[in-house]
Amino acid sequence: MAYWLMKTEPDEFSWDMQVKRGAKGEPWTGVRNFAARKHLQTMKKGEHAFFYHTGDEKQVVGIIEIIREAYTDPTDEKGVFVCVDTKAVKPFPKFVTLATIKSDPKLKTMVLAREPRLSVQPVTDAEWKQICKMGGVKG
Repeated sequence: MAYWLMKTEPDEFSWDMQVKRGAKGEPWTGVRNFAARKHLQTMKKGEHAFFYHTGDEKQVVGIIEIIREAYTDPTDEKGVFVCVDTKAVKPFPKFVTLATIKSDPKLKTMVLAREPRLSVQPVTDAEWKQICKMGGVKG
């Protein structure tokens, strides 16, 4: 199973909003980067991703599950980009900030530490376990 990190502006779509969608989930729309699109196209139903708040927060706040694989993003008028549907799995008792991630030697090669602007990115098994540990959850 692959792991991911998906970034969102909390003013536009927050962890609380994701939780309120319940089991039916929510389309993860609005991604307009070709590298991120490739990652969305690779995602499989049942895989998990970190839910990351960007902006002033810059922190992992929870875990979501991919509940529908890539399909044409309804917010893209040209039909070039895709989205997936996600649902909340569990919140992090302790949020894991970008600064904390960058300061951890075990995470120095993580995509988030090297390319913090990429909105959808892969996470290795070791990175997943480390961030879950830091956030106080079992991954």
